[in-house]
Amino acid sequence: MNAPVTAALRAEIAPTGALRVALNRANFLLVTHATSGGDAAGIAADLGREMAAALGLPLQVVAYDSPGALADDAARGAWDLGFIGADPARAAAIAFSEPYVEIEATYLVPAGSSLRTLAEVDRPGVRIAVARATAYDHALQRTLQAATIVHADGLDGSFHLFAEQQLDALAGLRVRLEQDQARLPGSRLLDGCCAAIQQAAAVPRGRPAAAAWVAGFIAAAKAGRVAALIAAHGVRGLRVPPA
Repeated sequence: MNAPVTAALRAEIAPTGALRVALNRANFLLVTHATSGGDAAGIAADLGREMAAALGLPLQVVAYDSPGALADDAARGAWDLGFIGADPARAAAIAFSEPYVEIEATYLVPAGSSLRTLAEVDRPGVRIAVARATAYDHALQRTLQAATIVHADGLDGSFHLFAEQQLDALAGLRVRLEQDQARLPGSRLLDGCCAAIQQAAAVPRGRPAAAAWVAGFIAAAKAGRVAALIAAHGVRGLRVPPA
């Protein structure tokens, strides 16, 4: 059972009087539509709407075009509840719930590539196109030892960088890379997972009661509501991780 909603909790979690929910439009698996101050659709949008209703607060959508921009605004007080990858690099400014979904990331390699396994990608001289400030970008920066990351802005930017500069691999969410594969005849997706992206609900640091309430809400939602939303939106490539 989650903590009761009190006036003090509402004041901490939503100091402006409305629950400002930050959504990352680049994550098409979780956000299918979002306009700042307006409406929104998708799994993350639905969870935010349900949290606002549980708190008895009006909802205000704050839409971002990248996870990096969303994370950067946490310390500026621009939003109250965010949906973003639970990245340790962001933990100084953001308090995360446990992950409510997990998304697999892997590599796309061009036609004729000699790369066959994930381990072969992490070699000297291998250049990997990566969308800047994504959760898998941060994960690869922590784990890769020999390969070189080449950054681009946004998912489309990383695809064009990979294709036009003939890089050795493109990192991304498997579901998105399946779409990119269709645009490059002969390209291949590597088996396995180079990073498991854990998506969480979050609040800015310094709001302990809000963080505890959000964590409790997400824990309860994982008992069945998140799976129901995945099914309702017909999204592939997501799994609900165990508590």
